[in-house]
Amino acid sequence: MKDNYAGPLIKVENVKKHYKDGKIKALNGASIEVEKGEVVVIIGPSGSGKSTLLRSLNLLEVPTEGNIIFEGVDITDKKVDINIHRQKMGMVFQHFNLFPHKTIIDNMTMAPIKLLKMSKEEAEKKALELLDIVNLKDRANSYPNQLSGGQKQRVAIARALCMNPDVMLFDEPTSALDPEMVGEVLNVMKDLAKKGMTMLVVTHEMGFAREVATRVIFMDEGMIIEDGTPSDIFDNPKSDRTKEFLSKII
Repeated sequence: MKDNYAGPLIKVENVKKHYKDGKIKALNGASIEVEKGEVVVIIGPSGSGKSTLLRSLNLLEVPTEGNIIFEGVDITDKKVDINIHRQKMGMVFQHFNLFPHKTIIDNMTMAPIKLLKMSKEEAEKKALELLDIVNLKDRANSYPNQLSGGQKQRVAIARALCMNPDVMLFDEPTSALDPEMVGEVLNVMKDLAKKGMTMLVVTHEMGFAREVATRVIFMDEGMIIEDGTPSDIFDNPKSDRTKEFLSKII
């Protein structure tokens, strides 16, 4: 982070992501700012650009145009080592991406040992503390195939937290889960929010958005249509497109 940087944690400036020579505009001029400690939930129909926006924040999707400033550094600058910034952004996907041949604790300690140069003992101590937080300390020596989908996703969250990230990015973290497992993952995310973790969450879970978000962003056709408090968006949406979308899902 730049010395004495006092601006927003993340600043997205007119980001565009085009495919097929501009025929497909996954993002079409998105701009947002996220302050430390905010929980920003991004909603919208399939294909609206939600996941593309989230994945652009750590350059898993490289913007066609525009800038992404993270902790005062323009990470779209080719001279910037994106891997240093990715270490500060925990990412949780729909699918858990755990290594099947490694135990849970080995899955969690690989990155801190390799990238943060933690000792094995230090990494394991932190991993066990985080597994305790997600109520899975007793499964530290299990393998992923011995866990339910909800348990795997809780491990994936704990694994991301092992890197001491400054922000957590969640890309539809419950959409691949059986309905009865969704609550256990959302509860972990709610606890993170209460502890002040900055979070950006793409989700279809409107109850979570209403309860936990400090801000809700509605996207459509690669653009941010509306950005406000949960009450603004759910109780008093201004855009006809937002009203139409919410009328179908609530």
